[in-house]
Amino acid sequence: MTTIHIAGVAMTKFGPNLGATVKSLTAEAVAACLADAGVTPDAVQAAYFSNTLQGLLEGQLSIPGQIALRNAGVEGVPIVNVENACASGSTALWLACQHLRSGAADIVLAVGVEKMVFDGEAQRATVVRAFEGGMDVSAGDEALNDLLRLGAGVDGRSGDGHRTRFMDIYAALCRAHMARFGTTQRQLAIVAAKNHDHSVHNEKCHFRKAMTVDEVLASRPLGYPLTVAMCSPLSDGAAAVLLCTDAGLKKLQGQAPSILIKACELTSATTRDFADFEAHVARRAALTAYDRAGLGPDDIDVAEVHDAAAFGEIFMTELLGFCAMGDGGPLAERGETRIGGRIPVNPSGGLESKGHPIGATGLGQIYELTQQLRGTAGARQVSGARTALQENSGGLLGIEEGAAVVTILQRQY
Repeated sequence: MTTIHIAGVAMTKFGPNLGATVKSLTAEAVAACLADAGVTPDAVQAAYFSNTLQGLLEGQLSIPGQIALRNAGVEGVPIVNVENACASGSTALWLACQHLRSGAADIVLAVGVEKMVFDGEAQRATVVRAFEGGMDVSAGDEALNDLLRLGAGVDGRSGDGHRTRFMDIYAALCRAHMARFGTTQRQLAIVAAKNHDHSVHNEKCHFRKAMTVDEVLASRPLGYPLTVAMCSPLSDGAAAVLLCTDAGLKKLQGQAPSILIKACELTSATTRDFADFEAHVARRAALTAYDRAGLGPDDIDVAEVHDAAAFGEIFMTELLGFCAMGDGGPLAERGETRIGGRIPVNPSGGLESKGHPIGATGLGQIYELTQQLRGTAGARQVSGARTALQENSGGLLGIEEGAAVVTILQRQY
């Protein structure tokens, strides 16, 4: 089997950056990633470029990667444009891994970028509308109504202000989980407060303000049980990862410890019953990743999971096998997912704090976990971290995400 190394990683600060463009964010991330690996752009033999919104917002269609990467000094090599909802960045990583495994190249770049924050009202409205396209547009109301029925009887205060349909979907999924397992709004707030605490130590986060559980609960309500502080903001940002085979590693001059990709698995949604959690798209990706890596949940030292809302972290800790189904809320209450706990989750601050520039999000998770495995995460370092897991999902098809990627990384000693 081909050994795949992470040779270089980088991410920009996530958050509002009105002066930035897709080109400038891409150039910043790529330059830092290549510098981390100790190479120049001509070392890149192929590239996968992740972005979801530029076509809608700027009309830049067809070859956005070729245009943005030329500005970063990468041209003349195979460049593939990738869009796969919120899992786009991780899908670019998955494709880069396939490229290396095929033997077609020894050094491949995955880069993701999103420009989501604008002054103009029309562009802001377009960003919000874009989330509607992350599901079957011919059956959006039907999908939401199906989820609402699953959580019938779980009620609480909802806000009257702006929110996206995806936040209504997250809220409906959460109420279904509450109805089945007794998960509480306070448990969601514990997860969000934990992630806001972690963010204080991450200079690349959109938000870096510690919050108490009560402050999270008191923030503006969205669809019950979610509040604004439990949900990810719209952000600008980019991230890049340079991958290589053993042969490619010999060509590089970087001095950082080698991090191996033990598994990177992409799955898509299936038609299933809500209660068939073993068939959940992320659960299937995780089981395949564990099998490929020859590892299990107990071998994971640190994880970054897709928490566009705090419920996502609770649900994913269950689906990834860190606890039993229904125990994700109590797991957080016991402090087991904090830095210093049994299985630290989202030491970066998670999407609630770090931000969610869609095309860059998954690669930003890989950046964080690489720092953890290198032992360079500073005050948010998970002691002794050697094996890490990333989960990144996106879109909605029926009652689950349309795509999910689970990646397992391990430090090579």
